[in-house]
Amino acid sequence: MIEIKAKLLRADSAIYATGERVECLIEFTHKVFQEEPAGGGTRSRNANDASQENLAWASAQLHCYRKTSYSNPSADRTAELTEMIGRTALDAVTQAPGEVIVATKPKILFCDLRLQPGETKMYFFNEFVPRDGPPTYRGHDIRYFYKITIATQRVKSKVQTLTVPIRVLPIPIIARPDELPVTVETNEELAPTNPFLEKREISELEISWHHLKNVTARRAPKFYRISNKRGFVGRFCLFKPAYKLGEDIVGSLDFGQCQVRCVQFSVKLQQQELPIRPQIVQNQSLQSQSSMGDDVSSINSFDMASIASGVVADNLHKSATSGSARDKDAPAPSGKLSTISTSHQVCYATLQTQVVVPIPLHVTPTFRTDLVDVRWRLHFEFVTTTLMDFGVPNPEHGELKAPAELPVETMVWNLPVTVYAANPLQIYAPNQTFNLLIK
Repeated sequence: MIEIKAKLLRADSAIYATGERVECLIEFTHKVFQEEPAGGGTRSRNANDASQENLAWASAQLHCYRKTSYSNPSADRTAELTEMIGRTALDAVTQAPGEVIVATKPKILFCDLRLQPGETKMYFFNEFVPRDGPPTYRGHDIRYFYKITIATQRVKSKVQTLTVPIRVLPIPIIARPDELPVTVETNEELAPTNPFLEKREISELEISWHHLKNVTARRAPKFYRISNKRGFVGRFCLFKPAYKLGEDIVGSLDFGQCQVRCVQFSVKLQQQELPIRPQIVQNQSLQSQSSMGDDVSSINSFDMASIASGVVADNLHKSATSGSARDKDAPAPSGKLSTISTSHQVCYATLQTQVVVPIPLHVTPTFRTDLVDVRWRLHFEFVTTTLMDFGVPNPEHGELKAPAELPVETMVWNLPVTVYAANPLQIYAPNQTFNLLIK
């Protein structure tokens, strides 16, 4: 009997970013089980246990699978990839539910391996996660998942596989030269240069990490005027539009000089799964604007020029009816919504308050593929009233008495935000050992 064990070298986090190197140790052991006879002592189960085992070959490679209910426009590429994989001894399409969309070249671990009873052979596998691949995602209608596929074949037996799942986070690719970050000079770089020392080159992944840090650390406060058809409700300030996994989305609400009193509000962090259709692709610029409710005035939610320049913009618009919230011809984004976290406050007598919504570490950041567009947004629900004086004075005790009835109205507002990946080493996700017994 042969036992195959596989374990990732990164013990504290089985999570990798696109462009990172995945390292895995694979052990092949010839196990001999002993059983106790009736008279005492030990003996082998049968005579074949004492003989050596022979494995013809073993290989390892990284696969990305996709399982979806959407119609696939790239059927030609899938057929080409399936045909290419089908020429090898390992047909990865039949190993897991779903279709293979990314497959690295298989690496041969050994050929003609002979193991004596109790002998163990260890092999090292490493591979880069493709930069153009999708992240790990479990959605409503589509799923992306990665697995390291270890295949082996005993002489005169069928091919057997062992899979090791990993989680992949997306790292944005720098497409323009002006997006290159300014790296911080270290003491080594400031020291006198030695012409005999080899100069260390910065990898593309390091440049992407620097770019990601600069984007998520940039402060560009944006102010939004919240109004309905009855008047001004308040002003919301979002300190930055881009966040990383594990961060808190922090904003402030100012209800001073309001014409309509806000009784309570709730803020929900929602993940939006939008299927890619031709009409959606053509109107991508229209969809990037904020999706407003029927009772909220039009708000320029994403002025990327002002965000990039770091200018504080105060988008103060006049109150408007529900018809001015969005262009009638612009298609409203549709898709499946998932509420991740919620913040609720009662704020009738509050002039200023803060909004703190945490971003969990287990969710998937913003990304886009040929079939799905995953976005993030803040969903506000405001409960307002035109009754500015909360209570009626009590002449006997000089106290305020709450009214028996309070006329209220509810309005909603959606503000898009961008969520990026965090450093995988900051996410604690201990991996385990995966094994396979070949009898």
